[in-house]
Amino acid sequence: MRTLSRIITDLKTEQQADDFLLSLFTPDELLELNKRLQIVKLLKQGLSQREIAQILNVGVATVSRGSHELKIGKFKFLQNASHKKWWG
Repeated sequence: MRTLSRIITDLKTEQQADDFLLSLFTPDELLELNKRLQIVKLLKQGLSQREIAQILNVGVATVSRGSHELKIGKFKFLQNASHKKWWG
């Protein structure tokens, strides 16, 4: 995990990040990663866990995990100015 974290923090541009992620993950894996980010975004918008599970076609347990991580502050770093547009 530490190696992956170091590589990600060394990437300088969005294109480098895209290239890296596309070389490392399959399209299905990237879709699942995106769904996990969407879970957090929808939770922040006030949707229920059950609604999110239905919208994204994921298990309620997956949404619950995202909810727990959000509650303990694991996504605070995504709330800085450069991410505000995405968070809505």
